[in-house]
Amino acid sequence: MKIGIAADHGGFALKEQIIELIQTLGHEVIDFGALTYDAQDDYPDFIIPLAQAVTTRKVHKGIAVCGSGVGAAIAANKVKGARASVITDSYSARQGVEHDAMNIMCLGGRITGIAVAEELVKAYVDAAYTNEDRHNRRLGKVETLENNW
Repeated sequence: MKIGIAADHGGFALKEQIIELIQTLGHEVIDFGALTYDAQDDYPDFIIPLAQAVTTRKVHKGIAVCGSGVGAAIAANKVKGARASVITDSYSARQGVEHDAMNIMCLGGRITGIAVAEELVKAYVDAAYTNEDRHNRRLGKVETLENNW
């Protein structure tokens, strides 16, 4: 599976650790930056290209990291078809994919330790959308809003 990842300065260190984890799990990583630490960089510059790659299926799933995860989620969700959420527990990492077709997991580099991040990444990467009627119905309502707003 191709996993895209992006982070600003607030998530840079965690992103680098997550890249190693994803590779040890046997997946390919596409790094959308930042490629070097820059305390003055801006999360949309990295998160938007990641979200575009997810929605155009250049990568299967995305992981976005900023200081809290909130800015990354807000930016990613501006891209049509992106379904991003800040994740802090493994249940939501899995259920967000299985029930809500979440395609970008957002983490806070300043609030998520590597041990927790490893658990979240594994749950997220291993999860698959269930394609159940009730979930398709709900997702359809979200997509209708997105397409007609």
